[in-house]
This record gives sequence, structure tokens and C-alpha cells, in this order.
Amino acid sequence: MLLAIDIGNTNIVAGVFKDGELKRHWRVSTDKRRTSDEYGIILSGLFASAGLKRADLKGSIVCSVVPPLNGVFKEALGGYLGVDPLIVGTDIMAPIKVLTDNPEEVGTDRLVNAVAAYSQYRKALIVVDFGTAVTFDYITGKGEYSGGAIAPGVEISAEALFKGTAKLPRIEVGKPSRAIGRNTVDAMRSGLFFGFIGLVDGVIERMKKEAGGDPEVIATGGLSGVVIGESRYISKADEFLTLKGLKIIYEGEPADGI
Repeated sequence: MLLAIDIGNTNIVAGVFKDGELKRHWRVSTDKRRTSDEYGIILSGLFASAGLKRADLKGSIVCSVVPPLNGVFKEALGGYLGVDPLIVGTDIMAPIKVLTDNPEEVGTDRLVNAVAAYSQYRKALIVVDFGTAVTFDYITGKGEYSGGAIAPGVEISAEALFKGTAKLPRIEVGKPSRAIGRNTVDAMRSGLFFGFIGLVDGVIERMKKEAGGDPEVIATGGLSGVVIGESRYISKADEFLTLKGLKIIYEGEPADGI
């Protein structure tokens, strides 16, 4: 079994691959204050609740946008699950050519997504990842990471509305039933959700025009399943694209051209 872990700013997504397939997956909140023992206990508990045996775990790979947690997870995985994880960007590199001005600035999660998407589709792509921030990444038809865009995620926008105003409440973001809200909460949900869809489609439209051709648009992340039904451009969604990319990198099986 292989344990793949994607450490994001808001959530940590972990998945277990067995016989080439994602068998189990979990999502826990990211907390930089937690110790290696706390994360080790959490991971051990998840394994036990799923009926998985620690002895069957042969390896682990991690990508992270929260550097302080890298060492924490090294200790947690070594001490509680008996594996020494590979950290993408330090122990192992994403096998993709990066064409940006400063390649070292590109988040490892974005490169992992690019590897996974190109390995599957082998054509020009735009990958949209709905996380704490929403990222848009363009991969050329040759499998090169060309660059992209970064915007606030919908939950960040909702929190900004709450903190930056005197009377607007904190709300749970979700797809509203109508665009014309008849109360404050519904009006906020409408503005946040449909405004977010407008942002997403606007960025994709400009990227497609600039890149030329007809790149496939793939969504990943927590909101990908909801957005795909509203966006004019997103054709496919894969919530676990990052975990699949981690598996590809660990096993050294990138697509031709990467």
C-alpha cells in the first residue's frame, strides 16, 4: 500500500492506494499547532477505523504548501506508521519542465496536479484547483508547466465579507437555489457563489484565448464537483487529482513528454 498526503492551508487530504487504485481517503483540518504525536495518532486512528494494517504500508509521499508541517509529518509517519515519507520538492522532484520566471516559486501541489492531468490526457490542459486559493495552471501540449493564475477561494471571500463589514454574518458557502436572494444570507450566498463562477470562467476564457487551441479544462479540489455544473468551460472534475499525481511521482511513471 502507498499513503499519499496533500497538505493544504485549510485541509489535509490523505489517501491509500492498493493495487493501483485509491481504496480509502480522508480529509482533516490543517493545524500548524499540532505536534507529530497528534498527527501520528490521527493517522493511526484512521488506519485502524478503515481496517488497514500498518505492516501492509510500503511507502508514503507528501506534497505540502505548509512548510512547517513537513518535518512534523516526517516524524508522525515514521513514528506511528513506520514509513519514511518522500517530500515532493525536497526528497523527490515533480518530473515536469517548468517554464515560469522563477520555477522554485511554483507550489508543489500545482506541479503534482499538472503531472497527474497530463499523464491522463496527454494534451494541452488548464487545471483549476479549488482550495483555500483557487489556482489556474496551464500545461502545454508537450507536457510543460507554463504558468497560471491565483485568486482568493470562495471561503476566503466569505470570511472577508464577515470581517470587513459591521452587519453581514458569517455564512456557510454553498450553491444557492436562485440568484436573487430574498434575505441577507441568501443574497450573500448568491453573490459569493455566482460571482465566484464568473471569476473562474473569466480567467479560463482569457487563458484559453492567450494559449490558443482548445485545451481541456479539469477541475480538482473540494468544490470541483459543484462548480462543474455551473462553469461554461470546465468539462471534467477529479477531486483526487493531487493524490493520483503523488502516486505517479512515487512510482516514477510520468507520461511521455513529461
